[in-house]
Amino acid sequence: MAFKSILFPESDELTVTESREVPAFFRDLNLDQIVEAITSDSKEYALTPFFYSPPKNVDAIEYRLEVMEDLEKISIMQAVRSFSEQMRESRSCLAKAKEFHDYRYAFERWFLCAVNLYINAIEHLTETLRSDQVQSSGLLALRKYLSSKMRSEAFQTISAEARQLRSDLSSIQYCLLMKNGAVTVSRYDEEADYNDVLEEAFKKFRRLTPNHQLIKERGESKMNHIQSQILDRLALLHPDLFQRLDQFYSSNQSFLDPTIARFDREVQFYVAYLGYIDKLRRAGVSFCRPKLSEISKELSCHGAVDLALASRLIVEKKKVVPNDFYLVAPERILVVSGPNQGGKTTFARMFGQLHYLANLGCLVPGTDADLFQFDRIFTHFERREDITSLHGKLQDDLVRIRRILVDATSNSVIILNEVFSSTTLTDAVFLSGKVMDRISELDALCVWVTFLDELASSNEKTVSIVSMIDPDNPKIRTFKLERRPADGLAYALALAQKYRVTYDSLMERLDR
Repeated sequence: MAFKSILFPESDELTVTESREVPAFFRDLNLDQIVEAITSDSKEYALTPFFYSPPKNVDAIEYRLEVMEDLEKISIMQAVRSFSEQMRESRSCLAKAKEFHDYRYAFERWFLCAVNLYINAIEHLTETLRSDQVQSSGLLALRKYLSSKMRSEAFQTISAEARQLRSDLSSIQYCLLMKNGAVTVSRYDEEADYNDVLEEAFKKFRRLTPNHQLIKERGESKMNHIQSQILDRLALLHPDLFQRLDQFYSSNQSFLDPTIARFDREVQFYVAYLGYIDKLRRAGVSFCRPKLSEISKELSCHGAVDLALASRLIVEKKKVVPNDFYLVAPERILVVSGPNQGGKTTFARMFGQLHYLANLGCLVPGTDADLFQFDRIFTHFERREDITSLHGKLQDDLVRIRRILVDATSNSVIILNEVFSSTTLTDAVFLSGKVMDRISELDALCVWVTFLDELASSNEKTVSIVSMIDPDNPKIRTFKLERRPADGLAYALALAQKYRVTYDSLMERLDR
């Protein structure tokens, strides 16, 4: 395959990422927090649009997962990081050149520096990618592209000229004679160098140990008119060399290959994500390569977590509790119930995060994961009532739910959290039943967090998931969720048993 992008194997997707807005469901699923944490150290690359646009098909997702696995190999990651650092330094040289735009030869010298760093970056990366460790089609295509470029006459010419110019310029030696306000620049003619003599003569007066810094480093100052004139005189002393520098600049202003520049930015998607999950891995969170299907909706995942919550708990040195789930035909809808603050909403967010990150082509939290390649994600989480909208919370819920049911397809993922909590129990059951029927007709995947136990047994497509409590202390949430029949009385019974107010306990106490 001809290499175009390390993120998109199909060239027609290359420009899509730049025009996408933040997906509507990001805030509900805390994906905005996750993406911010991933990209916070890579602001210069503007990576966030890449996290807004999942690839269009499973093959493109597998393309990314292969690259991700290659970059988990230490030698390859080190090579990519080194490449990125040299490219960053090259850009820094170009920026520095602009600061010297009024001083022709200084400007051109910084330009030469940028070109040399760019050439070194390409050569070192190409050499590392020749390793047998490279397995992904993306990096193999890149290796072929870079090797072909290095063999090209144009690259060999610019490489040879840049290195020779740098060497020749670095070898220039000259003398300065400053007298009566005049500066004379002349060729170096084997004059004596008194630096060593002076250092030896004043050695006995040195009081500071070698570990002390005699003079603090100063930032590189901009060139002044005297330095510029000295450089101009050097050009007069070495006309051929500085003419070559002029020619090199005028002939190579378009030295940067757009494909290589694109790779330099796009590969940071992988570098940033792997750096983010490395911190979680060191805290004990497992990550795996997800298996995605465009057809099967039989799902399973073990040891999964909500990444936004896990990141916060790790900072707070608290335990991260993983959870499992699975769906087998004809199951499509996970109905999550249980006591408040038991991890129900976290489970719903985790489900959405898993599917979204997997569809981005990222490793996902868990020991294994079989997930679905969706077309869109829809979420409905509770919102504060907006008094400016001139309608109540129930109406707002109905409007939002209707929009979801109109736009969703059988390939969508729907996540609902405490829908219709503002109305009466009877109305909530009636309305929720209608929505459940529509989602079942769509055959869409859904997670529904609810206080209505009746929904857990709506039809053959629904599965009950219950958040658990410590049986010895009902006040303690385990944050584990299990497949079991919904029973709203279970938590009340546990509390009654704890405080000995069950029928049997009361009768026993009354008999005394």
